[in-house]
Amino acid sequence: MARNEGRHRVARRTKIATLAVGLALAAAGVTVATTTGDTGQAGADEVDPAFFVDITTVAPNVTEVRPNRRASTGTFTVDCGRNENGHYNPDNFIAQPGVRNGAQHLHDYVGNLSTNADSTNESLLRAGTTCRNGDKSAYFWPVVRIDREDAEEANPPEDEAELDAQRAEAEQTEDVAQVECPDVASQLAEVPEQAMATVDTELDALDQQEAAADEQIAADPAAEAAVLEPLRQQRSASLDRISQATGQPVDPAQATCAVEDTQRQGIPNGDENSDGDDAEQPPADDNSEIGGNDGEIQLPESVNITFRGSPVGPVRAMPKFLRVLYGDAKQGTNGPRNARASWTCTGFEDRLIDKYPICPEGSKVERIHDFPSCWDARNIDSANHRDHIVFPEANGRCKRGFVAVPQLRITLVYDIPRDVQVAGQYKVDSFPEESHNPRSDHDDFANVMSQRIMNRLVWCINRDRTCGE
Repeated sequence: MARNEGRHRVARRTKIATLAVGLALAAAGVTVATTTGDTGQAGADEVDPAFFVDITTVAPNVTEVRPNRRASTGTFTVDCGRNENGHYNPDNFIAQPGVRNGAQHLHDYVGNLSTNADSTNESLLRAGTTCRNGDKSAYFWPVVRIDREDAEEANPPEDEAELDAQRAEAEQTEDVAQVECPDVASQLAEVPEQAMATVDTELDALDQQEAAADEQIAADPAAEAAVLEPLRQQRSASLDRISQATGQPVDPAQATCAVEDTQRQGIPNGDENSDGDDAEQPPADDNSEIGGNDGEIQLPESVNITFRGSPVGPVRAMPKFLRVLYGDAKQGTNGPRNARASWTCTGFEDRLIDKYPICPEGSKVERIHDFPSCWDARNIDSANHRDHIVFPEANGRCKRGFVAVPQLRITLVYDIPRDVQVAGQYKVDSFPEESHNPRSDHDDFANVMSQRIMNRLVWCINRDRTCGE
């Protein structure tokens, strides 16, 4: 089996038989997928046939705000792979920090190698990454599965053992004190082109200074005063050089750091993407079936992670450790407010639907996730994980008190056989009560880029460049 057809096949509890009526019905926009078990009863993991729609019957419905003369039209694409190393787990450290199986469905992860329920800012910083440019951000979304009985087990990636060892090492971060400093990149106005080299160098120096101080504090927590004052002086010198190069004043308070106890930085509150502390314990093998989520996990054929600008003006850097959610994993309970139409087919990106698409020959199933991009300029998270970063208004502008930051778009393409689409045999992992509803599709992001990478990203977008790393 080719790797893009799935990493492995989990054990089936229900034998599926499919009624062969699909092609004719698919042309009308809906396909019927009848599934029966050995007892003649419908399988517990059956997907509602009404969830499937022929994409060619859908009218174009995507509109973009027309850029004005001040628009930031550049893009910055990060290559973090397709999760070839098989990093899956049913956790969500943003919505349910510290709760194993808090999501009750599997996530695909790219970027940070250590991401699990116990992830902290510190553990994320110390981990490796699958991103080619060193971006340690965490990008994760629910897996897609094919649910049919003739699936085979795929060979695991050749480098899986090595990557597993890296993840295990990163997860050994102890609960010790750490140095936390203000994020400087997110406080800068647009950086002049002639100042870019200096700003990049000094932002990199700020990160290195903080990392060195963090190691000193970890080795000797009693050395706080002896570490923080020299650190403040080093940061003041770097900030002065940034100010001189850009011609912009820099708040002296950004030179002052503090020592904090390492804690889980998420905000547990029974958010719409979590299930509370009563979530069942995960199985011993995180890659096995979780609740009603079974079938053959599909490795995306392609994963595109691109940051875009604003149609009405320049963008400002995201702060390090900013948490951002897309969609609502519990839209059936919470209502439609945060649910997003995410599904389409390649070649049909001018239409997005909240159903599973049936694509014509030569076209492939596609998920497009456009994240909110108006930040309150203060907080990296909020109680509901949404109030601190919201979507722009219909005219493309941010509401009062919010500033535009780069908009993350994650595009996932799957090579799902057309007969599987027509038979209604593919589905997204979900909470049990969502019954694989495609409206529950969602995505999560935590920014762990270095300030230097983020500065390059913003420069490319605001200078209308097309950049890729």
